[in-house]
Amino acid sequence: MRRKIRNLINKKYFHIVMIIIIITIFLFILGIFVLRYHVEGETNMPFELSKICIISTSEGIDKETTDAKWAFDVYQSNDIFLYIDKNNAYGKTEAIQSIQVSNIQIEASQKENIKIYKPDEQEEKLIFKNKEENMVETIEYVGAMESNIKQQKISNQGGIVAFRCSNNNLANYTSNDEEINHYELLKKAGITKEDLKMKITFDLHIKLEEGKEYQSSIYLDFPVEDVIEKGTTSIEITNLKDFIFKRVNN
Repeated sequence: MRRKIRNLINKKYFHIVMIIIIITIFLFILGIFVLRYHVEGETNMPFELSKICIISTSEGIDKETTDAKWAFDVYQSNDIFLYIDKNNAYGKTEAIQSIQVSNIQIEASQKENIKIYKPDEQEEKLIFKNKEENMVETIEYVGAMESNIKQQKISNQGGIVAFRCSNNNLANYTSNDEEINHYELLKKAGITKEDLKMKITFDLHIKLEEGKEYQSSIYLDFPVEDVIEKGTTSIEITNLKDFIFKRVNN
């Protein structure tokens, strides 16, 4: 019996079969790891997207008019705040070089009216102002010692990235009322939920000082519910399991 086994082991085809089996097992295990990474992405990043806050508001820009006491270009703004926090369980000290929002795609019935704005550096009381010079296609926050949203700086140990998605030129509204509440402009102008409904997707790119880069595709629906009735609404999104980050540079 031992001689038969020894003879079998010594045969060439036996070695070929064993090599094929070993390669098959290796490829199977590798496939499991690849599939798991595709589904789960990075599970222990130095910095994490911990929360997304959206503030939807009814707003209007004053217009000159001789036919009425008040005249407005009515628009609806959605201010997005992305919270990037340090992962204390990571075990090593890293530093953020930059955070970038890019490849912004918009789905809406009148997407030509939807514009993306960076924070306004000049305005003291407001973070955002819908001015042409603030319109952007990508947003980049540079890592610094301290965060400064208006200057598009984020602390290299984590902070907030903010930008605005605005639905412009919704309506022209005029009135002779003594006072105007901007929060009621959408309702008074007859704007419907379908007029405002939109979805945006974008790539969130985290680049670290030592060269590591991570990226996720983020998708958000606007506006937050009841903005027509309430004038301003907000939501905090903390369930972010669907937003998977993957390494784009080792």
